[in-house]
Amino acid sequence: MTITSEMLMNSLNMFAFLAVELTLLFLVISYFVGVLQEYIPPAKVQSILSSKKGKGYVVAALLGAITPFCSCSTIPFLKGLIRAKAGFGAMMVFLFSSPLLNPIIIGLFIFTFGLKVAVFYFAIAMVVSVVAGYLLEKLKFERFIRDEAYFDPAKSSCGSGSGSGSCSGSASASINTENQGCGEAVSLESNVVELPNKWLRIWDATWSDFKKALPYLIFGVALGSLIYGVIPTEFIVKVADDSNPLAIPIAAVIGIPLYVKAELIIPLSSALTAQGVNLGAMMALIIGSAGASITEVILLKSIFKNPMIIAFLTVILGMAVMAGFLYRAFF
Repeated sequence: MTITSEMLMNSLNMFAFLAVELTLLFLVISYFVGVLQEYIPPAKVQSILSSKKGKGYVVAALLGAITPFCSCSTIPFLKGLIRAKAGFGAMMVFLFSSPLLNPIIIGLFIFTFGLKVAVFYFAIAMVVSVVAGYLLEKLKFERFIRDEAYFDPAKSSCGSGSGSGSCSGSASASINTENQGCGEAVSLESNVVELPNKWLRIWDATWSDFKKALPYLIFGVALGSLIYGVIPTEFIVKVADDSNPLAIPIAAVIGIPLYVKAELIIPLSSALTAQGVNLGAMMALIIGSAGASITEVILLKSIFKNPMIIAFLTVILGMAVMAGFLYRAFF
């Protein structure tokens, strides 16, 4: 295939447009989430999910929606909830919904594919997360939590401070239950010097998150722009055409080992759909990649026994495939 100057110009134009649009979008959404977390901190999330009053499945899903964790960063939070004796069903709803209903993903969906697609995605992720959490609790899958997951890590894993309980490292976004050692769990208390103005503090955290996400965002935009401008439409459509009955399941399975961040997969999906790929397959790919990963499964092995791991993967893959086929059928 010969790459022409017109192809390169199309790619560059798309790169400039997406880079500016997604940068502004990321900053605005991240700041808004920071404001929410100022009033609904992780400690409040723990308190709600640990309550035995009512089931709270929908509440757990909504709380997951305002806590912008990726699939792996949800794990330390989950460990804290287990040690706090949170309701099992609510914990599972949170585990499923937190990475999938990430505000960044929802915002990117709205601005990339439109409000209708974003609402469809949100509804599928919300409903399946709630139903899965309810069923897993009713089926007593709580028995597949490893015994050691209920115990605090050894206090020797903490830093060498004089009993202050401060952890070595910069982790600051998870649960710190009573008498909990540091280890792999993370303190809710920030180790960062607080700025005097909370709005400046939120902006500082937003900018810090943006700098961490920037390489993924730029790579995703670059790859998506290159696909948009260079790869022939005919090739992509042939691989993921509506007539291929396996396109959606394959996309869902590929998503899990792929483990790409929303900042990468959304621009990439936008470029692929612009080239003719069915959005149902892209929906399955996004859910698979955002909802689970090989790294997350390995981390979950320290918490769950194999039947629970299988159930977790079944829920994510089932959600991805269902979303893909429903979108293709009704849109």
